[in-house]
Amino acid sequence: MNDSTTRRGFLNSIAPPAQPKMEYRTLGKTGLKLSSVGFGCMVSSDASVIERSVDLGINYFDTSRDYQGGNNERMLGAAVKGRRAKVYISTKSAALERQEAVEDLELSLKALGTDYIDIWMLHDRTRASEISPELIEVMLDAKKQGKARFIGVSTHRGQAGVIPAMIKQGQFDAVMVTYNFAMDAAKTVPPIQSARRAGLGVIGMKVLAGSFRLDPATYDRAKAAMKKAGAALAALKWALKGDVLDVAIPSMIDMDQLAENVRAMSEPFGEADGSLLASYLDHFGPLYCRMCGACEGACAKGLPVSDMQRVLAYADGYRQFPLARERFLRLSESAIVTPCDCAVCAVNCAFGVNVAGRLRRAQELLA
Repeated sequence: MNDSTTRRGFLNSIAPPAQPKMEYRTLGKTGLKLSSVGFGCMVSSDASVIERSVDLGINYFDTSRDYQGGNNERMLGAAVKGRRAKVYISTKSAALERQEAVEDLELSLKALGTDYIDIWMLHDRTRASEISPELIEVMLDAKKQGKARFIGVSTHRGQAGVIPAMIKQGQFDAVMVTYNFAMDAAKTVPPIQSARRAGLGVIGMKVLAGSFRLDPATYDRAKAAMKKAGAALAALKWALKGDVLDVAIPSMIDMDQLAENVRAMSEPFGEADGSLLASYLDHFGPLYCRMCGACEGACAKGLPVSDMQRVLAYADGYRQFPLARERFLRLSESAIVTPCDCAVCAVNCAFGVNVAGRLRRAQELLA
């Protein structure tokens, strides 16, 4: 073997891996070309994962003023410093009053180290009445001032009421919705498609159905399902198939999750993926709240059923106990002090979720 051959073989052995194939989709009428897999930053704390995702071609990052007490925005801002022109950032405000929304925007801009937000959203709206004229006015003022390029709303549940109200109002550019394979597509897809027809960009959150990266030891009966590699990838591929979403924003906390999620942009959803997801549901169906809203007001003691389960998922699914406890203590007083101890639960979940068991676990773990 000659020297040149040896040298070429050595160089090939240390060459960086090939750049993964990226897919970009247009976000509704905004014209923004976003990677179909974006980056949900809520539980992220490692800036290097965000930096690496930018290198790979992911260009959309979502955070919120209330994630980690504002630290999440600061972390994201530091991670993209010097590369702001390459990325699109959305952040959200949970404000229900004008002045609070104004203050949130200024704090977000400062924390992110930028003078504009690409998409500024009202956060976690469950009914049309939570999108008040005064909040819309604040958002439109932000656009006029150049502090927000586009505006939108995030809705974990209540999409059937929130989306029509957004369309009727006519000023919004994007909507962020809960969307995953475990939900009832017959109910979730029609409102989303109406948003698309109206030109709204559609961003999908909760696309992994909450618990795919759960520690297998947490629930004995889930061990077999969770040891199977690819469950999260299968769920993400499911969310991206068809034309329902413009972009999906799974959470990512390490390089392994980033690498797996990037694969979803180039690998089609197949029969094996469907079988894997079915196996997952066999184990986690009774644990995962689909946030369909059917149980709202059904608890005999007035407990906020779906909100308590969503917050519990931050601990059980994301393994973010501080976040879960912080969010739990923001819920109504009844969630904290009213015991879930009815002899017979009045809530009958159509998906078979053990509601009473989940509420008791939330109170035992977080109250």
